[in-house]
Amino acid sequence: MKKEDKERVVAELTERLRTTETLLVADYRGLTMPQIDELRSKLIEHGARFSVVKNTLTRRAAEAAGSDALLAMLEGPTAIAFLESDGDPVAVAKALVDAARDTRVLEVRGGLLEGRPIEAGEIESLAKLPPFDVLRSQVLGAITSPLTAIVGLFTAPVQDLYGLLDARIEQLREQGDTSEAGASGSEPQAQETVEEPAAEAEAPAAEEASGSEPQAEATDTQTETETQEEEQ
Repeated sequence: MKKEDKERVVAELTERLRTTETLLVADYRGLTMPQIDELRSKLIEHGARFSVVKNTLTRRAAEAAGSDALLAMLEGPTAIAFLESDGDPVAVAKALVDAARDTRVLEVRGGLLEGRPIEAGEIESLAKLPPFDVLRSQVLGAITSPLTAIVGLFTAPVQDLYGLLDARIEQLREQGDTSEAGASGSEPQAQETVEEPAAEAEAPAAEEASGSEPQAEATDTQTETETQEEEQ
């Protein structure tokens, strides 16, 4: 590659790094050109541009853009999926994870999600999320938020919803831990009540077993009302 071509590539990469807050990095070593072209086509459909550039040029661009997080990922042959403003990070993550599973040579390293460094495990969790439209409704039902946050959920553009992805990823992990605990066997309700922390002992054992937070809040409200009536 001629010097002027290298300078042009570095300039383009630098600008892209400065304007892109979400990108996913992978080691493409072992992929054939047809496999790379197929993956690139899938990523374009989901709003991402798949770039394969020499690390020496990518490193120069990352240094110029001040992307220290990306510099740490530049080991071995590197390909970067740059998410466009209207891209779907869930679909892009799923495409990369599926390609890694199917080819057995592509390796997802990590990336940036709205400017925050994420690891390969987080990308795998991201790939398990439902599409954005479904995610909106699930997050609304699963996360207790102030009214202003709920209103913002419906008015925010797609690129402003990445914070919700972190919450949903964490929720999936917590659900996984709960499922593993349930698989080991159910304890009697009386024993569960004894083993619960003191801060949670106010809720009846039956409501703890059902995991219904609204019922627990209703019980606390009723208890407070009865106490006020007794004082009067």
